[in-house]
Amino acid sequence: MSTHTKVELRGILAAVTTPFTSDASAIDEPTLRAQVDRLVAAGIHGLVPTGTTGEFTTLSPEEYRRVIELYVESAAGRVPVIAGIGALSTQGAIDLAQHAEKVGADAIMLVPPFYDPLDFTTLKAFLSAVAGSISIPVVYYNVPGATGIRLTAAELAELGEIEGINYIKNTSDDAIGLAELLASRTDSIKAFNGWDTLTFFGIASGAEASVWGTAGVVPELAVEFWETLAEKGDLARAREQWKHLWAISDFLESVNYVAGIKAGLELTGHPVGPARFPIQPLAQADRDRFAHILRKAGVIPASA
Repeated sequence: MSTHTKVELRGILAAVTTPFTSDASAIDEPTLRAQVDRLVAAGIHGLVPTGTTGEFTTLSPEEYRRVIELYVESAAGRVPVIAGIGALSTQGAIDLAQHAEKVGADAIMLVPPFYDPLDFTTLKAFLSAVAGSISIPVVYYNVPGATGIRLTAAELAELGEIEGINYIKNTSDDAIGLAELLASRTDSIKAFNGWDTLTFFGIASGAEASVWGTAGVVPELAVEFWETLAEKGDLARAREQWKHLWAISDFLESVNYVAGIKAGLELTGHPVGPARFPIQPLAQADRDRFAHILRKAGVIPASA
């Protein structure tokens, strides 16, 4: 495989949904395209489809590949597309990664097999095999709650020695570990925040991007927050903006995340269909609570 291309990923990278038809039997392609246009118009810096928020585990092999294609086509080079890649075998992950590169994805976000936790040596072999099969950059998806793989900051940094593993999405509530990784300022790998309620902490500590499902619901607020905190360094203003983003993020971490995101999109007037079973819709009490939070944030009218 040729030398890996260098793609600079920075800013708010929206972890995006897979829109479904009303009975969740098929991908809603027009809605997917409209979602991309809305997020790009809001100033989002990149799109991350087919991750956890994108319900990749419920997609058929054909749907999985089609969703990646649709996001690349719809983005049309306006922002980078980082395709989520997850499979239970090395070959399955390679096949998906090579497809993503073939259809024009700018990078992949790679989660290791998520049933039988890999030891560190096996994990490195897995990442080397997948990264070595493509020439686009790889974001390692560090999500110990789903994979059972819990790495130290030193081990995460060591992954950067693998050719092509350029970034980490840190979806862990281990703030101390994230602080250590960011403070080490290793040249081999860059850490992105991936835990919603740690977004302020992560960006303020030097994370150069945040992969954020909340950003798909309130993209304007997320982009404004990035500009205030990361670009202007205005901590006082950022703290005020964060109050609403914290409330939204905290809510989403208190319910099923996908159901919450899809409910939020419906409440804000941008429905993308239901989540696929076994995920259930939000209970009415949770939906009402979310609507109240969104009203206070000024995202939906007080009368809604």
